[in-house]
Amino acid sequence: MANTKSALKAARKTVRLTDRNRGTTTRLKTLRKRLDGLIAAKDAAGTKIAAAEYVSAMDKAVKSGVVHKNAASRAKSHASKHVFAKPEKS
Repeated sequence: MANTKSALKAARKTVRLTDRNRGTTTRLKTLRKRLDGLIAAKDAAGTKIAAAEYVSAMDKAVKSGVVHKNAASRAKSHASKHVFAKPEKS
């Protein structure tokens, strides 16, 4: 148990921030799964919209310190690779 006032406050803060971070990471995972599903289904219009949502959510997660900026950059690169991919020749 925390002994000082500052340690008590830090413990309360940790609970609050952990809850926020868990919600953010869960949302990112959901958006990533939706994007991957649309990529597999080869739905170009849906992929573009889902990628935009995913990139936006990732930027917000970086801003609040939930995700490291380099990890977000890598994830955004993965998303944009599929959005701007050239169509396969038939």
